[in-house]
Amino acid sequence: MSYFKHESAYVDDNCEIGEGTKIWHFSHIQSGTRIGKNCVFGQNVNVGNNVKIGNFCKVQNNVSIYEGVELEDYVFCGPSMVFTNILEPRCKYPQVGSQFYVRTLIKEGASLGANCTIVCGNTIGKAALVGAGAVVTKDIPDFALVVGSPAKIIGWVSEAGKRLNFNKDGLAFCEKSNKKYKFENNKVCEI
Repeated sequence: MSYFKHESAYVDDNCEIGEGTKIWHFSHIQSGTRIGKNCVFGQNVNVGNNVKIGNFCKVQNNVSIYEGVELEDYVFCGPSMVFTNILEPRCKYPQVGSQFYVRTLIKEGASLGANCTIVCGNTIGKAALVGAGAVVTKDIPDFALVVGSPAKIIGWVSEAGKRLNFNKDGLAFCEKSNKKYKFENNKVCEI
């Protein structure tokens, strides 16, 4: 086994787990899941069937990643944040099976703050930062900083998570990542 699994954690059959990944206390990785290398899953994490998780992701305590959710590389999931996978949940009219699950994509380097909720069917852009407690009800663009319920853009961040301050030409520089950014057409891109 090229990954670490705490003795209290469960990993179902038919899972692919990358080298260097750590799965801590009371966590459960369900069948069909593919997890990249060097990921960390905190205490009491549940990863549903057929979930795909990239490399170098960090999932803090008490997070459930349901079928239909995909995390690209370097995604951070804060403690007790919530994913959903069905838009119209009803106990009387159960929707069981992958045909009912609505896809949610979290792009490379995005960070999802503690206790935030990601409503299914949305995409969180590259390096976006979702504030603690925010409720995401629509797609979030790359490098956006969002807070509130529903989540609204209040600024922009670099790949390193630093707030970007754009000059009159729409340019910004992040000293932490040593990268330049441009604000144009109401979106940010790395240059």
